[in-house]
Amino acid sequence: MSTLLPFLLALVIVAFIVWLLRQRKLREKYAILWIAVGVATLLLAGFPGLLAAVATAAGFVVPANFLFVVAIVLLLGVCLHLSLEISVVEDETRALAEEAAILRNHLERLERTVAGLAAAGPSADPDRDDR
Repeated sequence: MSTLLPFLLALVIVAFIVWLLRQRKLREKYAILWIAVGVATLLLAGFPGLLAAVATAAGFVVPANFLFVVAIVLLLGVCLHLSLEISVVEDETRALAEEAAILRNHLERLERTVAGLAAAGPSADPDRDDR
């Protein structure tokens, strides 16, 4: 009974991640990480002795310490990955802002040219044929 609640909770988390994927609210590259975490949680909830065995094999006396180290390393990895993603998005945003400014400048020049031609009258239009 003590393993049923954590197992059900882990199952709900995995199901929620799959639901987010199906609704296209979570991208696949991020979902792989969270599904791996959910499956690992399912395994640990289903087989509580597995954590102790892996922790002992890794040289940890207390299995909870091993779990905390793994969680901290995982969170640091997620933070690093998201920092890299933010850097890429900032570069793309800057490039788009520069392109928008250049296009705005060209548009303003074209509007001034059109306004000048319109003010000059119909005789200034070389394409117009008034025969």
